Amino acid sequence: MIKIENVTIHGFEEAIRGMRNPMNSWDMSDSEKIPSLSNSGIEELFIGDNDYNLMMKLAAGGSVHAKYRRMITVYLDITAPLYWWKEFDTYKVGTVANYCSTMHKIHAKEFTLEDFSHEHLFEFKDYDSGLFLEWANVRIDGKDLLGLTINVLNYYCDLYLKTKDKKYWWQMIQLLPSSYNQKRTVMLNYEVLVGIYRWRKEHKLDEWREFCQWIEQLPYSEIIVGEKEAVNE
Repeated sequence: MIKIENVTIHGFEEAIRGMRNPMNSWDMSDSEKIPSLSNSGIEELFIGDNDYNLMMKLAAGGSVHAKYRRMITVYLDITAPLYWWKEFDTYKVGTVANYCSTMHKIHAKEFTLEDFSHEHLFEFKDYDSGLFLEWANVRIDGKDLLGLTINVLNYYCDLYLKTKDKKYWWQMIQLLPSSYNQKRTVMLNYEVLVGIYRWRKEHKLDEWREFCQWIEQLPYSEIIVGEKEAVNE
């Protein structure tokens, strides 16, 4: 699973001003601020045809020409499993993230099934699968095993809270599955999103495909995904 919240976007006005610097074409800019439609009292930027067409033209030329995309900054909160964050962490340039710490706060609350991504785990009642434990005369599936892991984590969490003995903390840290969902507040930009969309939109992980679908819903996402053709100025 992946959850995206609290999205804010900044820098369109500055990006447009900057993209016209190389040709000194500021007089051709036709974007303007308009009152917010959300009654927030904050002015919003309406991008005019001239500026829009130049943005698309530069975007079609690739990252060398579309340097303005680096100036459009996106802030958001993402909750996703550790196995997804491990891949996200390959994007080092143009990103900043502050995250909820498993090292310091792993014991802060009781573990529940909702703390883990488990939507694809088999349940024996639905699938003829699972591992038969001959010594116990039971068959367990993926969701059973996750449930057992959660029980063990809570067992050692309780012992750690009672004793503050680090050996119990280690049990939680080393047993924690990569399906554990972690929340991070992330800062990135439209240029970073270009690379993510290009290489992750057909990824086998649902989380990446859903993230790319979110990219498609961003304002003027065509300068990222390239779905529209630019009109020459």
